[in-house]
Amino acid sequence: MREVILKTTQLSKRYGNFTALDNADMTVYRGDIYGLIGRNGAGKTTVMKIVTGLTEQSSGEYEIFGKTGKAAENEKRKIGCLIENPAFFGNLTAYQNLRYYCYQKGITDLKQIEEALKLVQLSDVGNKKFRKFSLGMKQRLGIAFAVMDNPDLIILDEPINGLDPIGISELRDTFRRLNAERGITIVISSHILSELYAVATRFLIIDNGKVLKEVTKQELDLECSRCIVLKTNDTKRAATLIENKLNISDYKVIDSGEIRIYDESAKPDEIGRTLIQNDVTVSGIFESGVSLEDYFKQLVGEAQS
Repeated sequence: MREVILKTTQLSKRYGNFTALDNADMTVYRGDIYGLIGRNGAGKTTVMKIVTGLTEQSSGEYEIFGKTGKAAENEKRKIGCLIENPAFFGNLTAYQNLRYYCYQKGITDLKQIEEALKLVQLSDVGNKKFRKFSLGMKQRLGIAFAVMDNPDLIILDEPINGLDPIGISELRDTFRRLNAERGITIVISSHILSELYAVATRFLIIDNGKVLKEVTKQELDLECSRCIVLKTNDTKRAATLIENKLNISDYKVIDSGEIRIYDESAKPDEIGRTLIQNDVTVSGIFESGVSLEDYFKQLVGEAQS
């Protein structure tokens, strides 16, 4: 059974009459690269601020490394975060900036600076001043700041925002390296699903403070991939006929009224005809398959209707 390292239960945050977060449930397992997806103002940053102690929840609770309440406070030392960018000094180098924060954090082993810079591929920038860094380099320095304490979990708020394609690609490589080489679990937010798709293993989709869906990458692929959607009141018998009469094995029973068929050679009219001839009621059959962006828009639209 996978270890849960971050879990929220009915987590809410209200500012007067405005609800920024509304009974949000999420579960992050050790080893995840967990993508928080939502439009600007959806509630992503609010979740991150609560679990890192930058603000307090109005109701609900969160669990960090199995601890809740006051006991969870001690566990926060295992978390590195980049939510509000640290104020790096423009006239200092990457090393000098991190050394300053080592003093602030009480870190005495300065070798951790070199290790952090190496992880984010900034160890070769030498005496280049921070003010001359590209946006991607500045973001990577922020991540180096987050990992200096050798955390088990890092929480990053919109680190990809504003980067060009090369900068995005470099950050993705950094996330994979932190996850694979250091075993660091990562929670990362973005308002663009496609930007996180290439790196995240699990996703939480949120809008207007409400969680719309928590899904693995494999489940997301199934949701978006081309398939034939079959609506019927007898999925058990329909599945038997699909296998035995039509020799189709690539399908999934979604619930008591829906089957999705992923076999590219399958034909909707043939499936429908076979089922009807064998006394299975078919209330709908159609081809489906959407882009990541359309999938996100569809979820948001359904939540608002």
